[in-house]
Amino acid sequence: MNADPRLPNPALSLPVEGMTCASCVGRVERALKAVPGVTEASVNLATERAEVVTDGSADRARLVSAVEGAGYSVPQSVQVLSVEGMTCASCVARVERALTAVPGVTTATVNLAIETASVTGSAAPGDLIRAIAAAGYTATPDRSRNETEDRRAAEEAGLRRDLILSATLSLPVFLMEMGGHLIPAIHHFIGSTIGMQASWVIQFVLTTLVLGGPGRRFFLKGIPALLRAAPDMNSLVAVGTAAAYAYSVVATFLPATLPPGTVAVYFEAAAVIVTLILLGRYLEARAKGQTSQAIRRLIGLQPRVAHVWRDGVLADLPVEALRAGDRLDLRPGERVPVDGEVVEGTSWIDESMLTGEPVPVAKEAGAKVIGGTVNQTGALTLVATAVGGDTMLARIIRMVEAAQGGKLPIQALVDQVTLWFVPVVMALAALTFAVWMIWGPDPALGLALVNAVAVLIIACPCAMGLATPTSILVGTGRGAALGILFRKGEALQLLQGVAVVAVDKTGTLTEGKPALTDLIPAPGFDRATVLSLAAAVETRSEHPIARAIVAAAEAEGLALTQPEDLVATPGYGVAARVAGQRVEVGADRLMRKLGLDVTPFAEAAARLADAGGTPLYAAIDGRLAGLLGVADPIKPTTPDAIRALHALGVKVAMITGDNARTAKAVAAKLGIDEVVAEVLPEGKVDAVRRLKGAGRLAYVGDGINDAPALAEADVGVAVGTGTDVAIEAADVVLVSGQLTGVPTAIALSRATMRNIRQNLFWAFAYNAALIPVAAGVLYPGFGILLSPIFAAGAMALSSVFVLGNALRLRSFQPRRTA
Repeated sequence: MNADPRLPNPALSLPVEGMTCASCVGRVERALKAVPGVTEASVNLATERAEVVTDGSADRARLVSAVEGAGYSVPQSVQVLSVEGMTCASCVARVERALTAVPGVTTATVNLAIETASVTGSAAPGDLIRAIAAAGYTATPDRSRNETEDRRAAEEAGLRRDLILSATLSLPVFLMEMGGHLIPAIHHFIGSTIGMQASWVIQFVLTTLVLGGPGRRFFLKGIPALLRAAPDMNSLVAVGTAAAYAYSVVATFLPATLPPGTVAVYFEAAAVIVTLILLGRYLEARAKGQTSQAIRRLIGLQPRVAHVWRDGVLADLPVEALRAGDRLDLRPGERVPVDGEVVEGTSWIDESMLTGEPVPVAKEAGAKVIGGTVNQTGALTLVATAVGGDTMLARIIRMVEAAQGGKLPIQALVDQVTLWFVPVVMALAALTFAVWMIWGPDPALGLALVNAVAVLIIACPCAMGLATPTSILVGTGRGAALGILFRKGEALQLLQGVAVVAVDKTGTLTEGKPALTDLIPAPGFDRATVLSLAAAVETRSEHPIARAIVAAAEAEGLALTQPEDLVATPGYGVAARVAGQRVEVGADRLMRKLGLDVTPFAEAAARLADAGGTPLYAAIDGRLAGLLGVADPIKPTTPDAIRALHALGVKVAMITGDNARTAKAVAAKLGIDEVVAEVLPEGKVDAVRRLKGAGRLAYVGDGINDAPALAEADVGVAVGTGTDVAIEAADVVLVSGQLTGVPTAIALSRATMRNIRQNLFWAFAYNAALIPVAAGVLYPGFGILLSPIFAAGAMALSSVFVLGNALRLRSFQPRRTA
């Protein structure tokens, strides 16, 4: 596809949704050919794409409008671009504004910390890249991780080289000028040897080398931005250093043109400012590299080679060559290459790098293994079940990257402020200059210049731009290391204020591996018949209770007939025809719906429920056939998780479709605050809505029937061992499958948001406090002026402080209770 719609005869390819037949194809083709400038249009129903050739005058936005006007849709896609040249929050705001102005763009989010733009819509990549270029920056389609790492390494090396050169050239300038002011002996030594005029000429040469060499970057980016009426941080530095340099050049070579008493040089200010800002940029580059360590660590988990059986021969192949269904050998001490299922052998697998749980997990035939985890002692044979981008590790990396590239609601206010920040600072610098020129003491011109430059240099918005994204980068990365995946960045902000955590019971509070504990046949039925028919009906279900019944029947060696006409009713149970008999298995509400009386089993059901078990009933050909008791042991970590949530001041509620008596027994054992039992999937949604009245709510679940409640909650938390449907509906995923991840996620959210608030306070308070100082408000009362050199140092320190504070999140540890 040719990305540029203005090239001669460009071909554009559009995805089209909603077509169902040949007539749809004809309508879309006619609509496209009617667009002025379209010379040819061909629509393929099988691929659902339209290939359009134009004379260069028809752009993508007009083609999309034509398709939509015909009653079909062009699906929006998410494009990620790498953006170079951004230095501060003002740059972020300008790039976002340029992108949202492109026809076809729905949303655009720019991240300064990872230097990417994520664009949702139907705009062509070429249009997006040109819009960013028009704003003064460089964009390319998102690079591979290796390319990005190489570019950052090259940038860091370049900054280090320029910093060393700038410091080497600036030091003599600083010593000659500032040394002479601070130490009279140095001033007399220079005057009696080379003379002050020669000293100024030497400073001129060295400062020119600094500004023309290492400092050139500020002028190459800052001046064009200024001419576009979109000044950024580079513009502040360029204007400030240029003003100090130009004034000093005039004072050195044309002193007669200046008013008496104002002849002085500020070469040291220009040179040292460049050096200090380069120091800040270098430290930023190093710290940015550390913020993305979580992604690099995850990528490094996957081995490069796997031992694969192909055509009866064991060969070492790159993991990229693996296919689902491949049979693999795994030796002691090796990493699991892809997701798979154990078919032979026993061993222990260390899954801590993905789940955050330190205890190795026993694996035997039938067990699932995750790519990237470490085999410990035994040899295993696996069958690959997911390879490439479908593996759990690949999905985790995508989730972490998506969260790190996101923008929290708190960032919106910051963006609004920073967009106008640099122009306001330049206006304040001009005002400072005017006030000192009009009302300042002699030498007014020199003092006006110094204070205006100090205002320009100290008011850098870098810290504002880095305050939020760096904390998100480190916080989500630390979460990934603890087995907590934030699928959406907003969840990181929302979790901090959670007042209620509602949890599903089966598979969340409990192991999700129930076992059949009781089977009491009704008069006229025998145990084997009831169990075999009930298990036959449940063979098609993935529900943990269904698997328990099937496992019990298989353990007793019962033959299971394939069910027919299977109908599952969520919240009630399942029905099917088995060997000509109608069989229904489910909760007491299903029996009541069938008009069957379960009173004969009331005492046994109560006993089961009080013990935390789940009573189920089987009906055969319309007659109550028996009671089945299934118990699901509580996970060992669940009590600790409930205590930790209470310690965080969070109320815990349990919402379950299980029997009310069973639910209350489990809740009493765990100290759960509120129980909502015997609810259908839609009832869970209603319960979530009601509980939200007590404050922001997080819902934790793992099953398909939990997906609506996960979506309804303020924050949906899916247990990673659950179904894909639940995971896709959630905002946060607990890879370990342990409820202890919930208090850890809440504590991490609070720590991250506290870190962001600290960063934003520093960034804004720093500017609010020091801009007036730089302007000279302390001079009338205390005689204090802020040198531009100290302003540059303070500016560099501001960004480094924000980055250093964000990096503290790497040491976050989950809260443990006794």
